[in-house]
Amino acid sequence: MTKNLETDYNYCSVPLADYACRPDQSRGRLHDEPESKSRTCFQRDRDRIIHSSAFRRLKYKTQVFIYHEGDHFRTRLTHTLEVAQIARSIARALMVNEDLTETIALAHDLGHPPFAHTGEEELEVQMAPFEGFEHNDQSLRIVTKLEEKYPSFDGLNLTWETLEGIVKHNGPVTGDLPVTLRDFNKEYDLEINTYASVEAQVAAIADDIAYNTHDLEDGLKARMFSFDDFRHIEIIKDTMIRCDREYPGLEPHRYLHFIIREMIGDLVFDVLTESRKRLKSLNPKSADEARNCGSQLVDFSPAMTKKVNELRHFLKTRMYHNYKVKRMRHKSKLIVKDLFQAFMHDYKCLPVRWQEAIEATGRPENDTIRARIVADYIAGMTDRYAIREHADLFDVHEEHR
Repeated sequence: MTKNLETDYNYCSVPLADYACRPDQSRGRLHDEPESKSRTCFQRDRDRIIHSSAFRRLKYKTQVFIYHEGDHFRTRLTHTLEVAQIARSIARALMVNEDLTETIALAHDLGHPPFAHTGEEELEVQMAPFEGFEHNDQSLRIVTKLEEKYPSFDGLNLTWETLEGIVKHNGPVTGDLPVTLRDFNKEYDLEINTYASVEAQVAAIADDIAYNTHDLEDGLKARMFSFDDFRHIEIIKDTMIRCDREYPGLEPHRYLHFIIREMIGDLVFDVLTESRKRLKSLNPKSADEARNCGSQLVDFSPAMTKKVNELRHFLKTRMYHNYKVKRMRHKSKLIVKDLFQAFMHDYKCLPVRWQEAIEATGRPENDTIRARIVADYIAGMTDRYAIREHADLFDVHEEHR
């Protein structure tokens, strides 16, 4: 069918592969809405995420370093933007939908609590008796329930494809389902037993590329290790040799950026080479066929996976287990634990809006209901807000400062 570019805004301006998700073939939204006159459905999803309150709060949420430790380290927001940039590059090269890929990348960390994985781990502990906590599930909860911007529904009413990507970008969901997904999936089947779209898989691998390379950069800037400490790592070694040969005596900051830039390029090239090989072999003829191939389509090659795992091990031992990070993790766990237990003990300590949310359930005495709303409140906090709330509740001298 001939496309009328002046009236059909679902037209794709760049060629798409057979296995790509097309906006004009989207499975739609849970709540019917008229289509935009100027944007595709996936562009609208992206814009709704960018304008969400949860997305703005990523600015002051930890990637590795707490916000007050320096202005030059990555936050959860800058990490998310870097993931989206890498994801778009890979998506275009694989001829899949860039807008959907970017949307999933932008949304993938919305559910992270303050203090990064430390905050998540402590919330998991506190919520264990109350149906648990998991950050991907919290992302789904944010975009389907907690964002309140529209008169006719809660959440952002995102397309099926975006919701699927948020839930399944790391692969099929098996075993006991987290609570939000369990309940939502009864209303809107996300086909959790299959792999996600190629676009979602691209967003997931872009996340791996971003945090492995950029955590290395931040760790070096924080003086947790030196260039010589990782000169032996296979994924870095050849790049450092090449830089030493081509740019002898290069200033350390330029030397670092050369290494990180080349690493990203090498990782992306490997993903493209391996993914094209898998796509050619399985030859999916539609987005649904790609979902049902039964295996990951977008990934590192086995050789590169080995190299990436070596880098991960280095970062784990030299950065994530560094005593400075461990000390901040210890403080962060105490903050999350104290806040959760205080609000569970007396929910009247919560801000009025959150008290009203508990009372609106009609069952404020129910521990599981109360715990979920307390977890929503804490998970939505930025690092600095959580620190301030803790001081307000536990520092008896705070008001006199």
